[in-house]
Amino acid sequence: MISQLLFGELLEILDRKGKQWVKIRCAYDNFVGWVDASQIKSITPSEFDSFQKDFAFSLELVQPVMGPDHFVPITMGARLPTFDGMHFKLGETPYTFSGQAIAPSDISPNPDFILKIAKRYLNTPFLWGGRSPFGVDSAGLVQLVYSMAGIALPREASLQIDEGETVDFVEQAAPGDLAFFENKAGRIAHVGIIMPDRRIIHSFGGVRIDLVDHYGIYHQEERRYTHRLRLAKRVLPMSRQDRLSRQADQMTQNQQTELFSSPLSRES
Repeated sequence: MISQLLFGELLEILDRKGKQWVKIRCAYDNFVGWVDASQIKSITPSEFDSFQKDFAFSLELVQPVMGPDHFVPITMGARLPTFDGMHFKLGETPYTFSGQAIAPSDISPNPDFILKIAKRYLNTPFLWGGRSPFGVDSAGLVQLVYSMAGIALPREASLQIDEGETVDFVEQAAPGDLAFFENKAGRIAHVGIIMPDRRIIHSFGGVRIDLVDHYGIYHQEERRYTHRLRLAKRVLPMSRQDRLSRQADQMTQNQQTELFSSPLSRES
């Protein structure tokens, strides 16, 4: 297994193999893989367009949606198309959802929201390719949490590292920033979300909180570093205060450059 689709996520069919297997492309992140044909439902082009724009995220770890004569258990991060706060439809079938849900238009991406959602996954078992509270890998955790904050990220850590702006030192990283870690071959193989007090939440054995510094992630119970840091990135929108601080730093650097270069300029 390389990834998972959650309830309500959209896809495009690319190929078929017999009656059971379908090759698909995820509409959200363009990830390509094979799924069991019985797990997908055909919709019209107009429904596809509507569902892309009008949906809500479930914020419940596990909660059923109720149909006329059946229910479907869904997990946090699942999408409820054209949800009005209580009801939605798939084709002609009406469903009811009584749990917590939030529409993307009501979300303001900020560190507090990111960390609040991430901590709901604490103790979720590690599962390669997983994207649910029943099992999740490090990149899946980051992608899910940020998607619910309205920020789209690729499925794999090696691609997520290309997003956002580089933070020069992990000590300068802010809550909600991402830290990326490399394996022995130098490839990006792990990612986590920075928390206050030089901590990080990530999926390693399970979703857990560890210490992080310029070297990497330190596992306190095992008394060793488990992951070697490559760099940190900031993908959340910068606040006004952050922008002003960065502008002030840039002005200071420019003044220093002018100070050191001016004598040479006069001589020339």
